[in-house]
Amino acid sequence: MPAETFDVIVIGSGNAGFSAAVSARESGAPHVLLLDKCPSAWAGGNSTFTAGAFRTVFNGLDDVLPIVHNVSKEMETKIDMDAYTEQNFYDDLNKVTSNRSHPELADVLIKESRATTKWLAKNGIRFVLSFNRQAYEIDGRQKFWGGMVLATMDGGKGLIADHQAAAKRAGVEVRYENAVVGLLQRDDSSVYGVVVRRKDGSIYRVHAKGGVVLAAGGFEANPQMRSQFIGPGWDLASVRGTPYNTGDLLNIAINTAGAKPAGNWSGCHSTCWDAQAPYEAGDQVLTNQFTKSGYPLGLMFNADGDRFVDEGIDMRNFTYAKFGREILKQPNGIAFQVWDADGAKWLRKEEYAEDVVERISADTIEELSEKMEKKALINPTRFVQNIKEYNEAVKANREEFPNVKFDPSVKDGLSTRSSNGGLTLDKTNWALPITKAPFLAVKITTGITFTFGGLKVDPKTSGVISQQTNEVIPGLYAAGEMVGGLFYTNYPGKFVELGHSEEVKVLISFA
Repeated sequence: MPAETFDVIVIGSGNAGFSAAVSARESGAPHVLLLDKCPSAWAGGNSTFTAGAFRTVFNGLDDVLPIVHNVSKEMETKIDMDAYTEQNFYDDLNKVTSNRSHPELADVLIKESRATTKWLAKNGIRFVLSFNRQAYEIDGRQKFWGGMVLATMDGGKGLIADHQAAAKRAGVEVRYENAVVGLLQRDDSSVYGVVVRRKDGSIYRVHAKGGVVLAAGGFEANPQMRSQFIGPGWDLASVRGTPYNTGDLLNIAINTAGAKPAGNWSGCHSTCWDAQAPYEAGDQVLTNQFTKSGYPLGLMFNADGDRFVDEGIDMRNFTYAKFGREILKQPNGIAFQVWDADGAKWLRKEEYAEDVVERISADTIEELSEKMEKKALINPTRFVQNIKEYNEAVKANREEFPNVKFDPSVKDGLSTRSSNGGLTLDKTNWALPITKAPFLAVKITTGITFTFGGLKVDPKTSGVISQQTNEVIPGLYAAGEMVGGLFYTNYPGKFVELGHSEEVKVLISFA
C-alpha cells in the first residue's frame, strides 16, 4: 500500500502541536496532519492540565483589554496593572535560570511573545484576565502582580477546546491513537516522514513534503527515565498531567535520527501537589486544582515538624517549581502547608475548597498537630515549638517595624527578622502570625509537570540540530517541551514562543 503524503506532519496535540499545525496551514501548507498516540479523550497533552496562564510582554492594561473576555467597563476602572516589558521578561528568566538560558532562544521567546499571544487570540483562543491567580483585591482595587496577567478561558481545558476548533476551521486532519514509532530518513539524514502504529497494532507510513514537527512533550510520565535523568526518588513523584508523555519521541529523535540533546536533563518543573491526588496521571476533571500554591501566605513543614524553605523569598511564580523539587527531598516526600484563620482567607477556593482537598482543621495548634500526626507528621512536639518560635519572631518584627503593612501583591518586607535576631530559616515576606483559630493544614507532595531536557534547535528556524554535524537535520523541527535550552533548575511561570522556518511557521509554547 503506497504511503500517504502531507505537506507538514505534527506530532503531539498540546498547545505547541495544535499551534504549529494551524500556523503551517496559515503559511500555505495545503495538507497538514496532526498525530497523537493518546485517545481523543486525552487530547491536549499537559496543556489540558494547566491553569492556562501566559507570560508575555504587554504595554499595560490597554494592550491586553482587546483580547480578554471578562472585564466590564466598570471593572476597568478598578484595575492596577503595570506593563511587563522585554527587560522585565529577560530579568525574570535570567534570575530563575541563573543566566543559563540559551540567549538566542530567550531572545526569540521574549521578543515574539506579544505578537504570539495576539496571534492566538486572532485564531480563537479566548483569553481572560487572571483575577483568581494573579491579582489580589486590596482596598477595593484589583492589584495584579508578577507580570503574568493573562490566562485562557476555562484554563487548560478551554485552551485545548479552542485549539481543536481552530484546527477544524483551518482544515487540519487530526488522528488520535496513532503513535509515531519511527522517523523516515534519507541517506543524507534528512527526514521525509514518519512510521505510525495504529491502536490495532498495524503499521503505516506517512510522507511529509515540508517537514515533521516534534511536539510530543517530555518524559515526565516515564518513571524509569525520571529516575535515570532527574535522579533517585523522582520515580516516586506524582504525575500532574497526561500519562502519555513518556519520552518516546525524544528517544527516537536522539537514538535513531541523531538529534542533539540539549538543556537541563536533570531538571524539571514540579510543584506543591495534593498528596491525595492520583499518582500516575492527572485528574481530567480537577486538572490543575490539585496544585497547592497558597504557601506564600502560610508556612510549610516537613514530616519532622521543621520548615525547609523560605516561603516568602519571592513571588509564587518564581518559587513554586523550585519548592516542588524541595518537597521530594523531605522525609517520605511529603509536607504540610499551614495557615491561621486570617491567612486562610486568602486561599483560592479552586485549590483549597473542602470538595477539592482534605482540610485538617483545629481550634488550637496542639490539636492541629495531633490531627496532622495521624496524617504522617512524625514529630508533633517539634511542629508546635516551631510555630511558637515563628510567632515570637513575627511579633518582634512587628514591634520594631510597625509601619510596614501586609501586601500580598508585592514583596512587602514583613518578615521574621529583627534586631533581636530571627529564625535559623527566616520568612522574608508576608510573615503573617499563626495565632487566630481555626487553624488549617493540608498535606502535600511533589507533582511533576514537565522535564527541562530536550533537543537542540536552531533558534531562527526551530530546526533540530544533528549530533554528528552540528547542523540542522533537514525536515525535522521541535516545539514545546521537546525544545531544550531555555530552562535550568527553575521555571518562572508560563511562556509562549514563536519560531519560523521556510517550510512551516512553528509556535512553541510552554504551559
